[in-house]
Amino acid sequence: MPYLLIRHTVKDFQRWKTHFDEHAATRKASGSKSGRLFRSSENPNEIVALFEWDDLAQVTKFSTSENLRAVMQEAGVSEYPDIYLLDDVESLPA
Repeated sequence: MPYLLIRHTVKDFQRWKTHFDEHAATRKASGSKSGRLFRSSENPNEIVALFEWDDLAQVTKFSTSENLRAVMQEAGVSEYPDIYLLDDVESLPA
């Protein structure tokens, strides 16, 4: 199962979160199955999002889309995001 990990810093978390929530339907329609959202404990405007996807082709198309770039810009992403496409290798015990 492929995963999409995005890390970026935003100007204002609340403004960004509103756009992020509004973009949920687009993520789902593009094949996102579920996700987790994290904030840095040292910088609340540093965000990490991890999404499980249906397949690699869909997540690649989504992650390179003009739509995603436009939403990030409108939401106030303040630096170039780190975007990783990941393959699940192994679940580890605690």
